[in-house]
Amino acid sequence: MAAAGHRVVAGEREGVLRELGVSRETAAALDAYAELLTRWQAVKNLVAPSTLAALWRRHILDSGQLLPHVGPARALADFGSGAGFPGLVLAVLMAGRPGVQVHLVESNNRKAAFLREAIRVTGAPAEVHAVRIEDFVARPPATMDLVTARALAPLSDLLGLSEGLLKTGARALFLKGQDVEQELTEAAKSWRIQATLIPSITDPAGRIVHVAAAERHSAPDR
Repeated sequence: MAAAGHRVVAGEREGVLRELGVSRETAAALDAYAELLTRWQAVKNLVAPSTLAALWRRHILDSGQLLPHVGPARALADFGSGAGFPGLVLAVLMAGRPGVQVHLVESNNRKAAFLREAIRVTGAPAEVHAVRIEDFVARPPATMDLVTARALAPLSDLLGLSEGLLKTGARALFLKGQDVEQELTEAAKSWRIQATLIPSITDPAGRIVHVAAAERHSAPDR
């Protein structure tokens, strides 16, 4: 069974690298990352075990599909980075861009330790912040251009967490699943949102929510 699982991963790897259109150097960095994650997974349980055989498509490509929508952003804040999705993958893919720095915000010390080692082995332009998201947003190390998150919280909560960065001009890219329309409807009760839904290339029911701006509804006059 293990050998079969390895064949699935290897086959997916080639297809994902083609879809991402990466250089040999970037492919080598992604290989190092995938190998490290597989080794740590055995003792740290960084991702759902059922998804490990589809690591390249389920996690790496799913994260990497944000790259065309990053635009000119150089300072990125990735909330709840976990095992590095999408922030560490984006950092690897953006390594050749001058001035890029991806800030991986992960309060879980075990996952933060993995992320630091992943940065070391890949050479990705990233930094780990082992703090609560609220604390990072209260004192960001720089003006953030972009906020990313994947499988972290409902859209309304993500907007609340991102509010301090959105107010200073950041955009947001949130990877969402089949409940995205419901989440947008719920978020609209409290927020005025300028958002675009972009189809996911890894999940037919999934969407990337590109938030250009968002602000809370004003309290009614009394």
